[in-house]
Amino acid sequence: MDRPGFFSGWFCFVVGDFLGVSKGISPERKKALLEFCKPLDLRFKDLALLDLAFHHRSYSNEDSDYKHRNNERLEFLGDSVLGLVTAAFLYKDMAENPEGDLAKIKSSVVSEKALAPVALEFGIDKMLVLGKGEEGGGGRKKPAILADCMEAVIGAYYLDSGYAAAESYVLRFIVPAVRAVQQDKGERDCKSLLQEAYQKKCKSIPRYELLKVSGPDHDQAFFVSVHLGDAVYGPAQGKSKKQAEQNAARMALEHWKS
Repeated sequence: MDRPGFFSGWFCFVVGDFLGVSKGISPERKKALLEFCKPLDLRFKDLALLDLAFHHRSYSNEDSDYKHRNNERLEFLGDSVLGLVTAAFLYKDMAENPEGDLAKIKSSVVSEKALAPVALEFGIDKMLVLGKGEEGGGGRKKPAILADCMEAVIGAYYLDSGYAAAESYVLRFIVPAVRAVQQDKGERDCKSLLQEAYQKKCKSIPRYELLKVSGPDHDQAFFVSVHLGDAVYGPAQGKSKKQAEQNAARMALEHWKS
């Protein structure tokens, strides 16, 4: 017997029964929940848990029948699952980096600022159940509410389907976020190091020149050179203009005499 699966399934049954949310999901709401799951490849055994993940405390505060039935506990759990999945991925992916590098990237990709746009992309704003006051105050677009609900959905999926399923869901949006931060960090580091060194010596700044772009739209190559006064380094190639500039800066750093 798959004991983790058994216990998670048993637990979500008990939670759903205790909260009473498994009763009273309308056919329309059930259809909406299933439509939410489909593009994200989520397979909930108990849709009541998912439904609860969308219930903001403002709704339970205004409806006595739903007192204490909100997503805050699921959010608490999901925050920990999100952190663990992200930390484990960074630990394996950045095996040569010190703890400080991993911590900075983790802090960035699990932040409210990072999660809220993903929530909008996934359609979480349309699924939220809010109180009248919060609804009237634009709660569906508030970053804090969206990010919290992202974590609540993770917590619900963990309880419903186990860690492996929750991990797969989290990695879907965390890996691209990590890659974006890694690339941006590399661009800032190389270009800023070159600029600092060149400014210190020559009281001027590097000038980047886009020489050409080749290849089809889905697989373009950018070629950039960097000018340090009369000296030119490159061209350097990249999948984007920023990446090509990074590579040109790296090339100049390797050869320019400080």
